[in-house]
Parts: sequence; C-alpha cells; structure tokens
Amino acid sequence: MIGVNPPEDSFNPAIACENEWSDDFLRPFPTPPRPSATPALAKPPLNSRYETRSRQDPSSDLQSTPSADAEIEMEEVAIAVMGATGSGKSTFINTVSGTQTLKVSSGMRSCTSSVQTAPPFVLDGRIVTLIDTPGFDDTTKSDTDILKMIAHFLTQAYQNGKKLAGVIYIHRISDFRMGGISTRNFRMFRQLCGDSTLKSVVILTNMWGQVGKEVGEAREHELASDDLFFKPVLDKGANMVRHDESLASAHRVLRYLIHNDPSILQIVREIAIEKKDISETAAGEELNKALIEQMNRHKKEMAALHQEYKDAMEAKDEETKREIEAEAKKLQAEMSRIENESKKLLSDFQKEKGELEQRMKETGEESKREQQRIQEQYRKQIEEIERQRNTDTNLSKERQADFARQIEELRRKAKSRGWFSSIGRAIDSFLGLS
Repeated sequence: MIGVNPPEDSFNPAIACENEWSDDFLRPFPTPPRPSATPALAKPPLNSRYETRSRQDPSSDLQSTPSADAEIEMEEVAIAVMGATGSGKSTFINTVSGTQTLKVSSGMRSCTSSVQTAPPFVLDGRIVTLIDTPGFDDTTKSDTDILKMIAHFLTQAYQNGKKLAGVIYIHRISDFRMGGISTRNFRMFRQLCGDSTLKSVVILTNMWGQVGKEVGEAREHELASDDLFFKPVLDKGANMVRHDESLASAHRVLRYLIHNDPSILQIVREIAIEKKDISETAAGEELNKALIEQMNRHKKEMAALHQEYKDAMEAKDEETKREIEAEAKKLQAEMSRIENESKKLLSDFQKEKGELEQRMKETGEESKREQQRIQEQYRKQIEEIERQRNTDTNLSKERQADFARQIEELRRKAKSRGWFSSIGRAIDSFLGLS
C-alpha cells in the first residue's frame, strides 16, 4: 500500500517528504512504445469500417408498434453505451429511445453518475434496451467506484441470463485532440471489453455539426489509422461510424449490433467465470497502473515543493513559505485520495459480489411482485385503449395514430420497470452511491 499521512492543520513539506513510501500494492507495468510523430493527416478513403452505413436497408427507419402478442415473441437485446463525460451518451440514448428519461449535461459536471437504462423500444423486430454508463472521468464518483459499479452490473446481468448484443463507444469528433481524459477512458473501455468481443463494438463519432467537413474527416482518419487511438480495435473487427444526431442515423448505428449473437465481455468472464477479484482483472490492472503514475508524479511534485520550502526558510521569506505550505497541503490531500482509491480497488470484490447477490435474492420476490402488479395495471390500460379503438370503426387517421402512441407509451413504461432498471438501483444502494 502507498503510505500517506493525513493532512494536518500545521503542514510542513520538509517533514512530509521524509516519509517512507511503501509500494507493496504496486505491480510493474511495462510502458508501451510510442511513435515519435503523429502520421500526416489525409482525407480518409471510403471504408466501411469508418463510414456511416447500415448493414440493412436504411429506409426501414420507423419503429414499429406491434400487438401485445407479437411483442411477447420478440427477442430482447441489450446494448451498453460508454464514453467520456460529456461525449453525448445520454443524448444519443434519449434520441433513439424517443424519451427524455436520462439527464443531459450542459456543463462540465457529469449527469450520468450511475448505470442507468432507458425505456425499451422496438427496432427491426427486437426489443432494445440501452444501458448508459458513467465515464471514468466522472465529477462525482471515483474511477474505482465507476469500475466496481459497471462490473457489478454486467456480472449480475450475465448471471441472470442477460448478455449484451454489443457495446457503443462514443467519441466527439469536435475534440481538437484525443487528450488524457479521452485516452484514459478508451484504455479502460478496451480492458472492459477485451479483444474477443470487438466485432460487437461500434465506435460512434458525433458532433459533426461543430466542425468543418475537411477537419472532421482529417480527425476521423487520424483516429482510425493511428495505433495510439482506434486503429488497434478496428483491425480486430470493431466498426467506426458517424452519427449526425438524427433518429435515422441512430437506428443505422444500432443495426450494426442488434442482430448479433450475445457477447461476454472480458470483465464479465474474468469475474463471473474465472472468479478473479476486480484488482486482478485487466481493467483493474489498468486502473492500478494509472494510480501508480499519479502517485509517482505527486512524489516528484512534493520533492520540488520540499526544496522550494527549504530555499524560502533560508531566505526568511515568510510569504513564500505560507504559499508553499498551502500548495503542499492540497497535494497531500490528493495523495491521500489516491491511497483510498488503492484500498478500495484491493477490497474483496468477490465477497462484495456475494453479499449483493444475497441482498438481491432477499428483495427479489418482493420486487417481482411489485413489477407484476405495475405491469398488470399497464396491461389493463392498454386493453381499455384497444377496446375503444376497436369499438369505433370510423376513427380518423389522427385518432388512430393517437391511440397507437398511447399504447406504445404504456408499453414503454411497463418495460422501464424491468430487470435492468432494478439491478441498477440495487447496486447504487448497495455501494452507497445513491
């Protein structure tokens, strides 16, 4: 463990720098080689890997409203949506699901701080549920909390027979460069998915309206052709597509995934099948590596402050001493935060998982009965609307459409109380994140 003394009211950088730092929890990670220069930008060739096109006829962009009997026979499909904070995950989900269920961030603070699901909708004969996940740069939750939250959600889903048809990773083409936050999010995304499931991954680029065509295409080409960015996953089967913010465009993106066979992500295989603790998973090791890098950087910063403090003492510069003390105190607090992160990462995840499963089992029957009661209410309302629609044989097209919208909305509400929503709420409560 990294040993960190808690900050005190009277802080002396000279003393803090003399502390022994124990790195027992750290494991060595080789640093991957980085190319000396970024490849020259060029207009990308037409390539199905990163040009928005559908595997099906894009003309069938209308969501159907099947009868109750037909809906029962439909296959349910779940797709996870990931990306950095503010990348447009919630906006995409709200657009394609036809609701405003998920809050959308208009500033620097994240709105998605837990795993959420949108009401299911029907597309191409599939009942689609989209799962909104927080980014690993969340403004209210630590990266360790985010990782454990996503891992619990996906493993519980797998153990209850719910698998993902695919994963969408959203990246803003409007970003001038793929900075540290975006790079870290994508590295964590890769470790969550693993290589074997990349054929079920779509990298979605959005916000094309905020850049000129040539600029956007140049950035797209760099992302798709540079080994530091998306090229490795594209080479292993992932697709990179453009999204123009329209419903038709969102449908085309989903059609890359909704007919796939279910996938088992690497994080799920490691925890649910191989019985690894979360710190032993590829995603856990990636996060641990980031903690190591942060702590090493802060050690150097603290050493520099220590020297500045000694110089100020020799010069009897009291004002500079006070400024250094304040800065060092903030740095010590950040080091303490990293220490707490490492402790949480090394906690017994499998034991925590067992406790969550027991709690879900205890509350499962009660939740099931409540869900059945609510769905029965919606079913009766739907039957009443259908009775009214069938009784009046002279309905106008407008009135028929209104009845259809009411029925579809009731079905959405009934489905939104489903399993994915209940597990999300249970995990938030269990981890104390709600």
